[in-house]
Amino acid sequence: MAGSQTNWGVLLELTGPGPKHEQLARALRKAIRGLEDGVAVPPSRQLAADLGCSRWVVTQAYAQLVAEGYLDGRTGSATRVRRVGDAVAAQPPARPAPPRYDLAPGLPDLRHFPRQRWADAVREVLTTVPHTDFGLPEPGGHPRLRKVLGDYLRRVRGTETDDVVICGGVTDGVTRVCLALQEKGVTRLAVEDPGWTRLHRAAAATGMAIDPVPVDEEGIEVGRIPGGTQAVLVTPAHQFPTGVVLSPRRRAELLAWAREVDGLVLEDDYDAEFRYDRRPVGTVQGTDPGRVALFGSVSKTLSPALGLGWTVVPPQWTIAGHAPPVVDQLALAGFVGSGGYDRHLRAARLRYRARRDRLVEALGPARLSGAAAGLHLVLHLDRDAEAVARAARENGVKVADLDDYRAAPGEPALVLGYGNLADNAVGEAARLLRQAAG
Repeated sequence: MAGSQTNWGVLLELTGPGPKHEQLARALRKAIRGLEDGVAVPPSRQLAADLGCSRWVVTQAYAQLVAEGYLDGRTGSATRVRRVGDAVAAQPPARPAPPRYDLAPGLPDLRHFPRQRWADAVREVLTTVPHTDFGLPEPGGHPRLRKVLGDYLRRVRGTETDDVVICGGVTDGVTRVCLALQEKGVTRLAVEDPGWTRLHRAAAATGMAIDPVPVDEEGIEVGRIPGGTQAVLVTPAHQFPTGVVLSPRRRAELLAWAREVDGLVLEDDYDAEFRYDRRPVGTVQGTDPGRVALFGSVSKTLSPALGLGWTVVPPQWTIAGHAPPVVDQLALAGFVGSGGYDRHLRAARLRYRARRDRLVEALGPARLSGAAAGLHLVLHLDRDAEAVARAARENGVKVADLDDYRAAPGEPALVLGYGNLADNAVGEAARLLRQAAG
């Protein structure tokens, strides 16, 4: 069976248990066993259109089969069938060479992690805390960190903090709340489209059905949340990836919706500390703490490697889970309580603003959006974004296609993260990206 003659849309049947990307992976395994070694499978965008699913479903299925040895995915080349046998299956997938310049969103400046101050905070914990703190962690987190973070969030983010629960990050917190929602019979979650797909996948993995809702210049279009849905995940202070702020009118609509359907708003406050045109926008949770669960972490402010986050849930909600290591919790409590966290954020804000300015200048007369806050911006294009992203990778620059975060293809654009881009690399990375964009 020749790959070029295969009608993939007819051949692949998405059935069985699990989310769509798992169904597609099963169907692909079965289909490609009859193909010759080296035959190209369709581009992700084409197969998504043939199957009537999102491109994310296809890219996740392809990535799984690459890891299992069924497919061979190489940068700048088509994804191709590999002959499946014991010798091939036993080989680990080849790790692609890291890009020279990584402009994918999601990371802070890891070069400026406060190593010495964090080491001092850990040393202080190890030399001063009572031995009783080295026992089993309390499920909701250490009382000291819960109190310190409650005070911080009230002071900096304008929250009403009845109960701060310490967790392993935003993904962990959202997972816990999704499980609690299902215990109450809520099985559908509305999400922003486009949005942070990693978080959407985590929610889907708990068994929640995901309903994408469009985003415009005012944020999520509340009126388009499907009927029967009682939970919605939003990024009001700085929508990912568009960068828009949820307007006051939409905030009021969102809270009115939550009261009307007896629902819950899940507020991801992922990088709200980094605002460059005005003071950071306060949380929706501070307006109606009885209808909003707030999620935050140090992933964008310090490092995702710490695995430290928090959730503020309404009083009537109880979430279960395991707390991070006590030593790390108390180190963060000391770092925040001493003022070190505030000083770190002030320095980081200045550094990111200057880096953003250099990147905007280096990109020249490009059409940009979402640059007023956060650690990324959106570059709008006049040609196919997937082709530009592929050409950029060939030039050694890693970027993200905006379609990677959308339920269906839309206006061509790239998402450029500059958080972990070295200052001296901005000019060259922008030059190579301009070259890729033609």
